[in-house]
Amino acid sequence: MAQQTVADVMTPAPTTIGMSETLETAARTMAAQDVGALIVRAGATTVGIVTDRDLVVRGLAEGLGLETMVGEVATEELLSVGPTVPVETAIELMRVAAVRRMPVMDGDTAVGIVSIGDFAIERDPTSALAEISEAAPNG
Repeated sequence: MAQQTVADVMTPAPTTIGMSETLETAARTMAAQDVGALIVRAGATTVGIVTDRDLVVRGLAEGLGLETMVGEVATEELLSVGPTVPVETAIELMRVAAVRRMPVMDGDTAVGIVSIGDFAIERDPTSALAEISEAAPNG
């Protein structure tokens, strides 16, 4: 049996947002797309990720308004993997970096996003985390 790769478990074609879009736009996009993270772009270049937690903890909790630009709360030190990376390697990277979601990059292009929930569903569909992740929004 071939080794499972990130491409086997990722959510393809992640939703993106520009750095200069507002937190309100990010929140509405997440709600409309039923996702918890957006890939942040500056023009055609992927520059970061913004999560629902970023909107709340780095945005609202810090007193920033809905008109604040996404670039002010996004994580720009982007940890990412390629689609051919083995699942075990990606899990270890996420564990060490203590991140819940990670963009899947093919060169400079975000081709997917992977979450700890994706791995839980794939590894043990009967686990509590897998059940929660199945019921929760993707991304």
